[in-house]
Amino acid sequence: MLRRLHGEAERQMPGVLLHLLPQLPRMLLGRPIDKPGTEHAFADKYLAIERAQGAFCYLTARALRARTVVEFGTSFGVSTLWLAAAVRDNGGGRVIGTELLPEKARRAQAHLEEAGLASFAEIRVGDATETLRADLGEVDFMLNDGFPVRALDVLKLVAPALRPGAVVVTDNVGVFKADYRDYVTWVRDPRHGFASMTIPFRSGTEYSVRQ
Repeated sequence: MLRRLHGEAERQMPGVLLHLLPQLPRMLLGRPIDKPGTEHAFADKYLAIERAQGAFCYLTARALRARTVVEFGTSFGVSTLWLAAAVRDNGGGRVIGTELLPEKARRAQAHLEEAGLASFAEIRVGDATETLRADLGEVDFMLNDGFPVRALDVLKLVAPALRPGAVVVTDNVGVFKADYRDYVTWVRDPRHGFASMTIPFRSGTEYSVRQ
């Protein structure tokens, strides 16, 4: 099933790149391109992590023996499947996903049910700065892969629930450097309780460990 969904996501990439083409001058000049409302322009797009990133998140969650995982930016649920499989293989727990667009959340839920992983995931619909305010428990792993404009606010919201040694993976910090500048600066400041570096996946992925 993941092979099928990744294939569909990859076939959409030319359309995604075409949509971003007008923003290329701003990106080259080091200016932010993300802003509130951008999500609706990609309502029919997967915007999924790549296969290697999915496998990396799965293996990291397994190594952590993660029982509680938070995911910002569920989209159609590709990464949710990787994470729910890890939780299942760790003996049980839950993935708390959050998705702004109801139709995307419905598609993600259908994919989880088709894969037999629905009992290991809960998708909350709405703005993540609201949906992740309560009932998280102690979080072992976080995939911070929503739109950049909300990434830092969401991390600050979830951070108190992250146990020592918990890992936060944030995609696209390399390709959208200006949009993630404040995020990367914040998470690399040791006063905020993380050790962090960028690992060289396709779009630049920030890997942060809760101290």
